Amino acid sequence: MITIYSVSALIMAYLCGSIPTAVWIGQAFYGVDVREYGSGNAGATNTFRVLGKKAGIPVMLLDILKGWTATNLVYFIGVSTTGAYNSIAYTNYELALGIAAVMGHLFPIFAGFRGGKGVATLFGMVLAVNLHSALLCVGVFIVVLLITRYVSLSSIIAGFTYLLGVTFVFPVYIKSVIIYGMCICALILVTHQKNIERLLKGKESRVNLFKKKIPDTGKRTS
Repeated sequence: MITIYSVSALIMAYLCGSIPTAVWIGQAFYGVDVREYGSGNAGATNTFRVLGKKAGIPVMLLDILKGWTATNLVYFIGVSTTGAYNSIAYTNYELALGIAAVMGHLFPIFAGFRGGKGVATLFGMVLAVNLHSALLCVGVFIVVLLITRYVSLSSIIAGFTYLLGVTFVFPVYIKSVIIYGMCICALILVTHQKNIERLLKGKESRVNLFKKKIPDTGKRTS
């Protein structure tokens, strides 16, 4: 049932996702709009690429927090609307709120609708909905990042890991969650198309995990 509370929560979730952490941190502490450099995206991956881990880590954590916070606005809607906790209706509201936050990150009203790719915000949403599968994704992300130093590749593989997690490792018997997992895979492929092209050509930037990063304010790439 759609109520004023559910509509308000969806709007709040979108606004939460619209907070352009990469843009604000880049401008406030480095005098740089990360959208004008690197891949041109306002997300954690491009922040790592342009400004290094000192800026990239806070942006990533805050973007994760956006997704987690927005999804947990389900408590604002109330059990009276969704039914019992962990019910299908309750989970569907969680997914709807998380998706609203991701849309906010992709098309932020506070930054001219020019956002990032939404992976960190998606992960925050997954943390709220499926903790075990989320932790599995974290493990895969860290391992791939340590081996390859590609944030984009780590994000792509971790995203596909989520679908495997809710389907086989920690099975969830709610169809909307499985469908959502499939949508994550599709979204990641679409939003990371240029990254995939650069990976195949060997031109994707690697992250300096243990060395000090000199801000890369070179010309934006396509």
